[in-house]
Amino acid sequence: MTINEFNFAGKKAIVRVDFNVPLDENGKITDDTRIRGALPTLKKILADGGATIIMSHMGKPKGKVDAKKSLGQIREAVEKALGVPVAFAPDCAKAADAAKALKMGEALLLENLRFYPEEEGKPVGIDKADPAYDEAKKAMKASQKEFAKTLASYADCYVMDAFGTAHRKHASTAVIADYFDADNKMLGLLMEKEVQAVDAVLSNIKRPFVAIMGGSKVSSKIGIIENLLGKVDKLILCGGMTYTFAKAHNGEIGDSIVELDKLDVALGVEELAKKNGVELVLGSDCTATNGLDFGTMSVKEGAQIINCPANNVPAGFEGVDAGPESQKAFAEAIKGAKTILWNGPAGVFECDAFTAGSRAIGDAIAEATKNGAFSLIGGGDSVACVNKFGLADQVSYISTGGGALLEAIEGKVLPGVAAIKGE
Repeated sequence: MTINEFNFAGKKAIVRVDFNVPLDENGKITDDTRIRGALPTLKKILADGGATIIMSHMGKPKGKVDAKKSLGQIREAVEKALGVPVAFAPDCAKAADAAKALKMGEALLLENLRFYPEEEGKPVGIDKADPAYDEAKKAMKASQKEFAKTLASYADCYVMDAFGTAHRKHASTAVIADYFDADNKMLGLLMEKEVQAVDAVLSNIKRPFVAIMGGSKVSSKIGIIENLLGKVDKLILCGGMTYTFAKAHNGEIGDSIVELDKLDVALGVEELAKKNGVELVLGSDCTATNGLDFGTMSVKEGAQIINCPANNVPAGFEGVDAGPESQKAFAEAIKGAKTILWNGPAGVFECDAFTAGSRAIGDAIAEATKNGAFSLIGGGDSVACVNKFGLADQVSYISTGGGALLEAIEGKVLPGVAAIKGE
């Protein structure tokens, strides 16, 4: 069943969305991309004459109530975006009365699912090494099913539209589907688009295929990097990973972020690239500072900002962005590409002084897209970059999922998709 085939008239649909949006210190949304991404599905349900129960997580409260992660903070923004009354249920597991009172054409937003440990299905307060862990895990799985059953009881049908969490077998993303028959559970419009976009990158590759992987750690990206090395023509590695690669060749990296236990992994990536005939593009220079305040994302007064080789960062300085030569090399590598995947920034783009590397990548992708390339942007930071630089309408597709996108590209089965398809 697809959402376009389904008539929601007179039905209550419980929809798993990804409203894990960034908030400032006052609880105001700083980037509403994920809310906007869910609107087509939610509006389709309402336009048919149905009602929608919206569920999501926010942050990682780890099974405990945390006011700073309450979805109540975004209720007004959701109501404004949706254009219909949106009620709020302050306890997602005790919302039966609120769901029952819901009228057709209205919406109900449930409180953060992750305030309950049953959502993620992981035992809380017990170490994996504890002999009692297996029993605790078994008990939690049973509780997770009951939690999912409760959520399912609020509605007539279920729509999975949270690609960002589709790689997790949580109560609301996969287990809940067991309580609806095949004709009453479906992927939302956003999920369908996400699956199609991944397919365009993996199954319908037009060459040259260039992937850009940024971020701070090699360890968190190694699976996707190794998989991409069997598919791409060029792979740009940037961001904090730069310094692990530099250190692997005995470079001096000052106070730059590094994974000293992954130096052999970095060398292995270089070898695999060579073996597969992939052009590996690493930053040769960087912008470094001795005074970045990560709390305020600003440069401290009196601090220095310099450009230097990525393998010769002075003591006391840390590399925080790709340097001018690296920016040119990245742009040149992207030029002429026909398929592009970008996940992860080239630097600390949140600080306005260090946006140049990520901006160079974004501009080059926009130019290649204008010339016919299919460009897929994924991951919260990359999406934030695109939005910050005003390039959202100059790329082919912006994915709302970070980890889910990477796992899909690795070829892994996503539980959130498999649960709908009955796989």
